[in-house]
Amino acid sequence: MAIEDKLLDELMKDYKNPEDLFGEDGILKKLTKRMIERAMEAELTAHLGYEKHGKQDLTQINSRNGKSQKTVKGSFGEMEIEIPRDRLSEFEPKLIKKHQTRIDKIDGKILSMYARGMTTRDIQEHLKDIYGIEVSPTLVSKVTNEVMEEVTEWQNRPLDSVYPIVFLDALVYKVRSEGHVINKHLHMAIGINMEGKKDVLGLWIAQNEGAKFWLNVVTELKNRGVQDILIASVDGLKGFPEAINTVFPQTEVQICIVHMVRNSLRFVSYKMKKEVAADLKKIYQSPTVEMAEKHLEEFEKKWDERYPMIGKSWRANWERVIPFLAYPDEIRRVIYTTNPIESLNMTLRKVTKNRASFPNDDAAKKLIYLALQRIMKKWTMPFKNWGQVLGQFSIVFGERLPL
Repeated sequence: MAIEDKLLDELMKDYKNPEDLFGEDGILKKLTKRMIERAMEAELTAHLGYEKHGKQDLTQINSRNGKSQKTVKGSFGEMEIEIPRDRLSEFEPKLIKKHQTRIDKIDGKILSMYARGMTTRDIQEHLKDIYGIEVSPTLVSKVTNEVMEEVTEWQNRPLDSVYPIVFLDALVYKVRSEGHVINKHLHMAIGINMEGKKDVLGLWIAQNEGAKFWLNVVTELKNRGVQDILIASVDGLKGFPEAINTVFPQTEVQICIVHMVRNSLRFVSYKMKKEVAADLKKIYQSPTVEMAEKHLEEFEKKWDERYPMIGKSWRANWERVIPFLAYPDEIRRVIYTTNPIESLNMTLRKVTKNRASFPNDDAAKKLIYLALQRIMKKWTMPFKNWGQVLGQFSIVFGERLPL
Protein backbone atom coordinates (compact mmCIF):
# COMPACT_ATOMS: atom_id res chain seq x y z
CA MET A 1 0.00 0.00 0.00
CA ALA A 2 1.46 3.36 -1.03
CA ILE A 3 1.69 6.07 1.64
CA GLU A 4 0.99 9.49 0.18
CA ASP A 5 3.30 12.43 0.83
CA LYS A 6 0.38 14.45 2.15
CA LEU A 7 0.03 12.01 5.07
CA LEU A 8 3.77 12.04 5.76
CA ASP A 9 3.84 15.86 5.67
CA GLU A 10 1.06 15.97 8.25
CA LEU A 11 2.83 13.47 10.54
CA MET A 12 6.14 15.29 10.35
CA LYS A 13 5.01 18.92 10.38
CA ASP A 14 6.70 19.51 13.77
CA TYR A 15 9.86 17.47 12.99
CA LYS A 16 13.12 19.20 13.93
CA ASN A 17 15.61 16.46 14.85
CA PRO A 18 15.87 12.62 15.00
CA GLU A 19 14.60 12.62 18.60
CA ASP A 20 11.25 13.88 17.31
CA LEU A 21 11.06 10.76 15.13
CA PHE A 22 12.76 8.00 17.15
CA GLY A 23 12.71 9.36 20.73
CA GLU A 24 10.71 8.27 23.76
CA ASP A 25 7.80 10.51 22.73
CA GLY A 26 8.62 10.45 19.02
CA ILE A 27 6.35 10.11 16.03
CA LEU A 28 7.12 6.43 15.40
CA LYS A 29 6.20 5.37 18.92
CA LYS A 30 2.96 7.35 18.85
CA LEU A 31 2.14 5.98 15.41
CA THR A 32 2.83 2.43 16.58
CA LYS A 33 0.50 2.92 19.56
CA ARG A 34 -2.33 4.26 17.43
CA MET A 35 -1.94 1.55 14.78
CA ILE A 36 -2.02 -1.21 17.42
CA GLU A 37 -5.12 0.27 19.02
CA ARG A 38 -6.88 0.74 15.68
CA ALA A 39 -6.00 -2.81 14.63
CA MET A 40 -7.53 -4.25 17.80
CA GLU A 41 -10.63 -2.10 17.31
CA ALA A 42 -10.92 -3.63 13.83
CA GLU A 43 -10.53 -7.12 15.33
CA LEU A 44 -13.34 -6.44 17.81
CA THR A 45 -15.55 -5.12 15.00
CA ALA A 46 -15.03 -8.35 13.08
CA HIS A 47 -15.77 -10.35 16.24
CA LEU A 48 -19.02 -8.51 17.05
CA GLY A 49 -20.18 -7.88 13.49
CA TYR A 50 -20.80 -4.14 13.76
CA GLU A 51 -18.71 -0.93 13.67
CA LYS A 52 -18.01 1.18 16.71
CA HIS A 53 -20.99 3.56 17.14
CA GLY A 54 -22.71 1.50 14.46
CA LYS A 55 -26.10 -0.17 14.62
CA GLN A 56 -26.08 -3.39 16.65
CA ASP A 57 -28.31 -6.38 16.00
CA LEU A 58 -30.86 -6.26 18.83
CA THR A 59 -30.85 -10.05 19.13
CA GLN A 60 -27.13 -10.01 19.86
CA ILE A 61 -26.27 -10.23 23.56
CA ASN A 62 -22.57 -9.36 23.33
CA SER A 63 -21.42 -5.78 22.77
CA ARG A 64 -18.54 -3.36 23.33
CA ASN A 65 -17.66 -2.75 26.98
CA GLY A 66 -15.08 0.02 27.17
CA LYS A 67 -11.31 -0.45 27.29
CA SER A 68 -8.57 -1.70 29.57
CA GLN A 69 -5.01 -0.44 29.92
CA LYS A 70 -1.93 -2.58 29.33
CA THR A 71 1.79 -1.83 29.27
CA VAL A 72 3.63 -3.63 26.46
CA LYS A 73 7.31 -3.79 25.64
CA GLY A 74 8.99 -3.83 22.26
CA SER A 75 11.88 -2.34 20.28
CA PHE A 76 10.16 1.02 20.85
CA GLY A 77 10.53 0.65 24.64
CA GLU A 78 7.54 0.54 26.98
CA MET A 79 4.14 1.81 25.88
CA GLU A 80 0.66 2.10 27.39
CA ILE A 81 -2.07 0.91 25.05
CA GLU A 82 -5.83 0.70 25.30
CA ILE A 83 -7.39 -2.69 24.60
CA PRO A 84 -11.09 -2.81 23.65
CA ARG A 85 -13.28 -5.20 25.62
CA ASP A 86 -16.55 -6.99 24.99
CA ARG A 87 -19.27 -7.55 27.59
CA LEU A 88 -19.05 -11.35 27.58
CA SER A 89 -15.21 -11.41 27.61
CA GLU A 90 -15.19 -13.62 24.51
CA PHE A 91 -12.92 -11.32 22.50
CA GLU A 92 -9.30 -12.55 22.18
CA PRO A 93 -7.10 -10.03 20.30
CA LYS A 94 -4.80 -11.64 17.74
CA LEU A 95 -2.28 -8.82 17.67
CA ILE A 96 -1.66 -8.77 21.42
CA LYS A 97 -3.10 -11.79 23.16
CA LYS A 98 -4.34 -11.89 26.74
CA HIS A 99 -1.46 -11.91 29.24
CA GLN A 100 0.99 -10.99 26.47
CA THR A 101 3.23 -8.09 27.48
CA ARG A 102 5.99 -8.29 24.88
CA ILE A 103 5.78 -7.67 21.15
CA ASP A 104 8.17 -7.08 18.26
CA LYS A 105 10.33 -10.16 18.89
CA ILE A 106 11.64 -9.18 22.34
CA ASP A 107 11.78 -12.91 23.21
CA GLY A 108 13.95 -13.45 20.15
CA LYS A 109 16.30 -10.68 21.23
CA ILE A 110 16.62 -12.19 24.71
CA LEU A 111 17.36 -15.65 23.28
CA SER A 112 19.88 -14.25 20.81
CA MET A 113 21.78 -12.43 23.55
CA TYR A 114 21.60 -15.47 25.84
CA ALA A 115 22.99 -17.68 23.06
CA ARG A 116 26.01 -15.38 22.80
CA GLY A 117 26.87 -15.99 26.43
CA MET A 118 25.42 -12.80 27.91
CA THR A 119 24.39 -13.11 31.56
CA THR A 120 20.96 -12.14 32.84
CA ARG A 121 22.37 -8.83 34.10
CA ASP A 122 24.03 -8.19 30.72
CA ILE A 123 20.71 -8.76 28.97
CA GLN A 124 18.86 -6.47 31.38
CA GLU A 125 21.34 -3.64 30.88
CA HIS A 126 21.51 -4.11 27.10
CA LEU A 127 17.72 -3.98 26.63
CA LYS A 128 17.50 -0.93 28.86
CA ASP A 129 20.35 0.91 27.08
CA ILE A 130 19.30 0.10 23.51
CA TYR A 131 15.51 -0.16 23.72
CA GLY A 132 14.63 1.56 27.00
CA ILE A 133 12.98 -1.67 28.21
CA GLU A 134 13.07 -2.80 31.85
CA VAL A 135 13.13 -6.59 32.12
CA SER A 136 13.42 -8.65 35.28
CA PRO A 137 15.67 -11.68 35.86
CA THR A 138 12.46 -13.68 36.18
CA LEU A 139 11.39 -12.67 32.67
CA VAL A 140 14.76 -13.65 31.16
CA SER A 141 14.57 -17.03 32.92
CA LYS A 142 10.98 -17.55 31.78
CA VAL A 143 11.84 -16.83 28.15
CA THR A 144 14.93 -19.04 28.13
CA ASN A 145 13.25 -21.84 30.09
CA GLU A 146 10.65 -22.17 27.35
CA VAL A 147 13.52 -23.43 25.17
CA MET A 148 13.84 -26.64 27.22
CA GLU A 149 10.86 -28.22 25.45
CA GLU A 150 12.58 -27.48 22.15
CA VAL A 151 15.83 -28.97 23.50
CA THR A 152 14.04 -32.19 24.42
CA GLU A 153 12.45 -32.45 20.99
CA TRP A 154 15.80 -31.80 19.27
CA GLN A 155 17.61 -34.32 21.49
CA ASN A 156 15.12 -37.05 20.55
CA ARG A 157 14.82 -36.33 16.80
CA PRO A 158 15.43 -39.21 14.36
CA LEU A 159 18.95 -39.43 12.90
CA ASP A 160 20.36 -40.68 9.60
CA SER A 161 20.87 -44.41 9.23
CA VAL A 162 24.56 -44.13 8.30
CA TYR A 163 27.26 -41.62 9.24
CA PRO A 164 30.64 -42.03 7.51
CA ILE A 165 32.36 -40.28 10.44
CA VAL A 166 31.33 -39.40 13.99
CA PHE A 167 33.48 -37.36 16.39
CA LEU A 168 32.91 -37.84 20.13
CA ASP A 169 34.27 -35.66 22.93
CA ALA A 170 33.28 -33.83 26.13
CA LEU A 171 33.36 -30.26 27.41
CA VAL A 172 33.91 -29.55 31.12
CA TYR A 173 31.85 -26.90 32.89
CA LYS A 174 31.14 -25.98 36.52
CA VAL A 175 27.76 -26.35 38.19
CA ARG A 176 26.50 -25.67 41.73
CA SER A 177 25.38 -28.79 43.57
CA GLU A 178 24.34 -29.02 47.24
CA GLY A 179 26.26 -25.89 48.19
CA HIS A 180 29.41 -26.86 46.27
CA VAL A 181 30.75 -26.10 42.81
CA ILE A 182 31.67 -29.27 40.93
CA ASN A 183 32.87 -30.17 37.44
CA LYS A 184 30.46 -31.79 35.03
CA HIS A 185 31.07 -33.13 31.52
CA LEU A 186 28.87 -32.15 28.59
CA HIS A 187 29.29 -34.96 26.07
CA MET A 188 28.76 -34.22 22.39
CA ALA A 189 28.68 -36.15 19.14
CA ILE A 190 29.25 -34.52 15.75
CA GLY A 191 28.23 -36.60 12.77
CA ILE A 192 29.43 -36.11 9.20
CA ASN A 193 26.55 -37.15 6.97
CA MET A 194 26.60 -38.56 3.47
CA GLU A 195 26.72 -35.02 2.05
CA GLY A 196 29.85 -34.23 4.04
CA LYS A 197 28.08 -31.74 6.31
CA LYS A 198 28.47 -31.53 10.08
CA ASP A 199 25.59 -31.95 12.51
CA VAL A 200 25.57 -32.12 16.31
CA LEU A 201 23.72 -35.34 17.06
CA GLY A 202 23.07 -34.67 20.72
CA LEU A 203 24.16 -33.42 24.15
CA TRP A 204 24.58 -35.59 27.24
CA ILE A 205 25.57 -34.54 30.76
CA ALA A 206 27.40 -36.60 33.38
CA GLN A 207 29.70 -35.88 36.29
CA ASN A 208 32.47 -38.00 34.82
CA GLU A 209 33.54 -38.81 31.28
CA GLY A 210 33.62 -42.58 31.48
CA ALA A 211 33.37 -45.50 29.07
CA LYS A 212 30.14 -46.66 30.73
CA PHE A 213 28.47 -43.33 30.06
CA TRP A 214 29.69 -43.30 26.44
CA LEU A 215 28.06 -46.71 26.07
CA ASN A 216 24.74 -45.07 26.98
CA VAL A 217 25.41 -42.33 24.44
CA VAL A 218 26.08 -44.60 21.49
CA THR A 219 23.14 -46.80 22.51
CA GLU A 220 20.88 -43.75 22.31
CA LEU A 221 22.26 -42.92 18.85
CA LYS A 222 21.30 -46.40 17.71
CA ASN A 223 17.84 -46.11 19.25
CA ARG A 224 17.33 -42.88 17.29
CA GLY A 225 17.93 -44.58 13.98
CA VAL A 226 21.69 -44.83 13.45
CA GLN A 227 22.41 -48.26 11.99
CA ASP A 228 26.09 -47.86 11.15
CA ILE A 229 29.07 -45.58 11.82
CA LEU A 230 32.02 -46.24 9.54
CA ILE A 231 34.70 -44.44 11.56
CA ALA A 232 34.51 -42.95 15.07
CA SER A 233 37.19 -40.46 16.06
CA VAL A 234 37.61 -40.26 19.84
CA ASP A 235 40.02 -39.14 22.56
CA GLY A 236 42.20 -41.62 24.45
CA LEU A 237 39.74 -42.47 27.22
CA LYS A 238 40.24 -46.03 28.45
CA GLY A 239 37.41 -48.34 27.39
CA PHE A 240 35.95 -45.81 24.95
CA PRO A 241 36.58 -47.91 21.79
CA GLU A 242 35.12 -51.01 23.45
CA ALA A 243 31.99 -49.05 24.39
CA ILE A 244 31.49 -48.03 20.77
CA ASN A 245 32.12 -51.48 19.36
CA THR A 246 29.66 -53.03 21.80
CA VAL A 247 26.87 -51.17 19.98
CA PHE A 248 28.44 -50.79 16.51
CA PRO A 249 30.75 -53.82 16.13
CA GLN A 250 31.88 -52.91 12.59
CA THR A 251 32.86 -49.33 13.43
CA GLU A 252 36.55 -48.55 13.09
CA VAL A 253 37.69 -46.50 16.09
CA GLN A 254 40.44 -43.96 15.56
CA ILE A 255 42.08 -42.32 18.57
CA CYS A 256 42.61 -38.63 17.98
CA ILE A 257 46.29 -38.10 17.16
CA VAL A 258 46.18 -34.55 18.46
CA HIS A 259 45.07 -35.91 21.85
CA MET A 260 47.89 -38.45 21.76
CA VAL A 261 50.51 -35.81 21.01
CA ARG A 262 49.10 -33.39 23.59
CA ASN A 263 49.10 -36.06 26.30
CA SER A 264 52.63 -37.12 25.34
CA LEU A 265 53.99 -33.59 25.64
CA ARG A 266 52.65 -33.32 29.19
CA PHE A 267 55.68 -35.34 30.28
CA VAL A 268 58.19 -33.15 28.43
CA SER A 269 60.12 -30.12 29.68
CA TYR A 270 59.46 -26.86 27.87
CA LYS A 271 62.89 -26.77 26.24
CA MET A 272 62.47 -30.23 24.72
CA LYS A 273 58.84 -30.00 23.55
CA LYS A 274 59.65 -28.87 20.00
CA GLU A 275 62.15 -31.69 19.38
CA VAL A 276 59.90 -34.39 20.89
CA ALA A 277 56.91 -33.13 18.89
CA ALA A 278 58.96 -33.29 15.68
CA ASP A 279 59.89 -36.93 16.36
CA LEU A 280 56.28 -37.83 17.14
CA LYS A 281 55.25 -36.21 13.86
CA LYS A 282 57.43 -38.71 11.98
CA ILE A 283 55.29 -41.50 13.45
CA TYR A 284 51.81 -40.23 12.56
CA GLN A 285 52.83 -38.80 9.19
CA SER A 286 54.36 -42.07 8.02
CA PRO A 287 53.17 -43.31 4.62
CA THR A 288 52.56 -46.85 5.93
CA VAL A 289 52.02 -48.72 9.19
CA GLU A 290 55.45 -50.39 8.79
CA MET A 291 57.19 -47.01 8.59
CA ALA A 292 55.19 -45.75 11.57
CA GLU A 293 56.38 -48.72 13.65
CA LYS A 294 59.97 -48.07 12.57
CA HIS A 295 59.72 -44.41 13.62
CA LEU A 296 58.14 -45.42 16.96
CA GLU A 297 61.08 -47.76 17.63
CA GLU A 298 63.49 -44.94 16.83
CA PHE A 299 61.57 -42.63 19.12
CA GLU A 300 61.74 -45.12 21.99
CA LYS A 301 65.51 -45.61 21.56
CA LYS A 302 66.04 -41.85 21.65
CA TRP A 303 63.62 -40.82 24.40
CA ASP A 304 62.72 -43.83 26.58
CA GLU A 305 65.45 -43.16 29.11
CA ARG A 306 64.18 -39.61 29.71
CA TYR A 307 60.45 -39.98 28.93
CA PRO A 308 59.50 -43.69 29.17
CA MET A 309 55.76 -42.97 29.59
CA ILE A 310 55.44 -41.60 26.04
CA GLY A 311 56.51 -44.76 24.25
CA LYS A 312 54.41 -46.89 26.62
CA SER A 313 51.33 -44.76 25.90
CA TRP A 314 51.72 -45.09 22.12
CA ARG A 315 52.34 -48.83 22.39
CA ALA A 316 49.27 -49.31 24.62
CA ASN A 317 47.03 -47.49 22.12
CA TRP A 318 48.80 -48.61 18.94
CA GLU A 319 45.87 -50.60 17.50
CA ARG A 320 43.68 -47.48 17.77
CA VAL A 321 46.42 -45.11 16.55
CA ILE A 322 47.18 -46.71 13.20
CA PRO A 323 43.80 -47.25 11.46
CA PHE A 324 43.98 -43.93 9.57
CA LEU A 325 47.33 -44.93 8.04
CA ALA A 326 45.51 -47.48 5.88
CA TYR A 327 43.67 -44.69 4.02
CA PRO A 328 44.59 -42.21 1.32
CA ASP A 329 45.50 -38.64 2.32
CA GLU A 330 41.95 -37.36 1.67
CA ILE A 331 40.49 -39.62 4.36
CA ARG A 332 43.46 -39.26 6.70
CA ARG A 333 43.06 -35.51 6.92
CA VAL A 334 39.42 -35.89 7.95
CA ILE A 335 39.67 -38.64 10.58
CA TYR A 336 43.05 -38.44 12.30
CA THR A 337 41.89 -35.73 14.71
CA THR A 338 38.72 -34.74 16.55
CA ASN A 339 39.48 -31.17 15.45
CA PRO A 340 35.87 -30.43 14.31
CA ILE A 341 34.58 -31.05 17.82
CA GLU A 342 37.66 -29.44 19.43
CA SER A 343 36.98 -26.33 17.37
CA LEU A 344 33.33 -26.37 18.44
CA ASN A 345 34.33 -26.74 22.09
CA MET A 346 36.62 -23.73 21.78
CA THR A 347 33.73 -21.63 20.46
CA LEU A 348 31.42 -22.87 23.22
CA ARG A 349 33.99 -22.01 25.90
CA LYS A 350 33.85 -18.41 24.70
CA VAL A 351 30.11 -18.49 25.25
CA THR A 352 30.32 -19.98 28.76
CA LYS A 353 33.32 -17.97 30.02
CA ASN A 354 31.11 -15.25 31.53
CA ARG A 355 29.65 -17.77 33.97
CA ALA A 356 31.82 -18.95 36.85
CA SER A 357 29.29 -21.75 37.33
CA PHE A 358 25.76 -22.77 36.33
CA PRO A 359 22.93 -23.11 38.86
CA ASN A 360 21.95 -26.52 37.41
CA ASP A 361 22.40 -28.84 34.44
CA ASP A 362 19.38 -27.48 32.57
CA ALA A 363 20.89 -23.98 32.62
CA ALA A 364 24.07 -25.31 31.02
CA LYS A 365 22.22 -27.40 28.45
CA LYS A 366 19.92 -24.49 27.59
CA LEU A 367 22.83 -22.12 26.92
CA ILE A 368 24.85 -24.69 24.94
CA TYR A 369 21.83 -25.62 22.84
CA LEU A 370 21.06 -22.00 21.93
CA ALA A 371 24.72 -21.38 21.12
CA LEU A 372 24.80 -24.51 18.94
CA GLN A 373 21.77 -23.41 16.94
CA ARG A 374 23.54 -20.15 16.16
CA ILE A 375 26.84 -21.89 15.30
CA MET A 376 25.25 -24.61 13.14
CA LYS A 377 23.60 -22.02 10.88
CA LYS A 378 27.10 -21.40 9.51
CA TRP A 379 27.69 -25.09 8.75
CA THR A 380 26.45 -24.91 5.18
CA MET A 381 29.45 -26.28 3.28
CA PRO A 382 30.63 -29.90 3.15
CA PHE A 383 34.15 -30.97 4.07
CA LYS A 384 36.80 -29.96 1.55
CA ASN A 385 37.17 -32.54 -1.26
CA TRP A 386 34.26 -34.52 0.19
CA GLY A 387 33.51 -36.06 -3.18
CA GLN A 388 36.95 -37.69 -3.25
CA VAL A 389 36.63 -38.77 0.38
CA LEU A 390 33.23 -40.37 -0.27
CA GLY A 391 34.64 -42.11 -3.33
CA GLN A 392 37.39 -43.63 -1.21
CA PHE A 393 34.85 -44.66 1.43
CA SER A 394 32.75 -46.42 -1.20
CA ILE A 395 35.77 -48.51 -2.21
CA VAL A 396 36.85 -49.33 1.36
CA PHE A 397 33.43 -49.92 2.92
CA GLY A 398 31.46 -51.09 -0.11
CA GLU A 399 27.88 -52.11 0.67
CA ARG A 400 27.89 -50.43 4.08
CA LEU A 401 27.46 -47.10 2.30
CA PRO A 402 23.86 -46.42 1.22
CA LEU A 403 23.31 -45.72 -2.46
